[in-house]
Amino acid sequence: MNLDMINRRGLVLLGCGKMGSAMLEGWLGQGLRPEATWVIDPHPSDWLKGVAANGLTLNDGMPDAPAVVLIAVKPQMMGAALPQIAGFGGGDTLIVTVAAGTTIATYEAAFGAGTHIVRAMPNTPAAVGRGITAITGNAVTTPADLDLAEALLSAVGQVVRLEGEHQMDAVTAVSGSGPAYVFHLIEALAAAGEAEGLPAELAMQLARATVTGAGELAHRAPETAEQLRINVTSPGGTTAAALSVLMEPDTGFPALLRRAVKAAADRGRSLGK
Repeated sequence: MNLDMINRRGLVLLGCGKMGSAMLEGWLGQGLRPEATWVIDPHPSDWLKGVAANGLTLNDGMPDAPAVVLIAVKPQMMGAALPQIAGFGGGDTLIVTVAAGTTIATYEAAFGAGTHIVRAMPNTPAAVGRGITAITGNAVTTPADLDLAEALLSAVGQVVRLEGEHQMDAVTAVSGSGPAYVFHLIEALAAAGEAEGLPAELAMQLARATVTGAGELAHRAPETAEQLRINVTSPGGTTAAALSVLMEPDTGFPALLRRAVKAAADRGRSLGK
């Protein structure tokens, strides 16, 4: 990532919780200068205070016209947070937001319709550099703006571009909330192992290793997920017996996940109103 412009003009990070910290750590590792970074966070972590000791500006003023302002506060804190940075609207500062459920229209109301705004939806595996983030911009966003946002967000994983904001609720329901579904799968798989007679600790060890290992295989393998499933399923075997339950059209995974993802997407739509 070319950080020359950001190191020259500065970057403001509003909110430095788990997601903000993961991104900031990635940027610093790729060459962002602490002296070119301003962070606003009412409850800074010890790690952030340590970075501030090396030149980052923490809760003390801001540059006049930073290259990027990245908003990483929780949606319920948005009303109090946005006025602190409203003055950056209308210029050539790029506003990037990773807050869930807050629409571009909300930011345009705060910053002005002429402000370049990119809305992004990352997910929690960003904390280990394995996230995936979807981005979309408002009407005045340029290709260069999207390139800059993608370069910043790629510090914590993959980045995809959407056709428009209308796809954001579905993205939130699949990848934004999706890690929780996987964690619950681990819980449920471990509980099922216990029900078959395994000690709780062993069942959880097996479930965690199985899900994380299968995920890594899906990440590395050239085959599709469907083919990987077929590869491990012998006709008439134990896996086939389990899949006959999991793939049952009305009560199995497909129907259950359709309902779950729809519920999450519907909730995202209601939060955005």
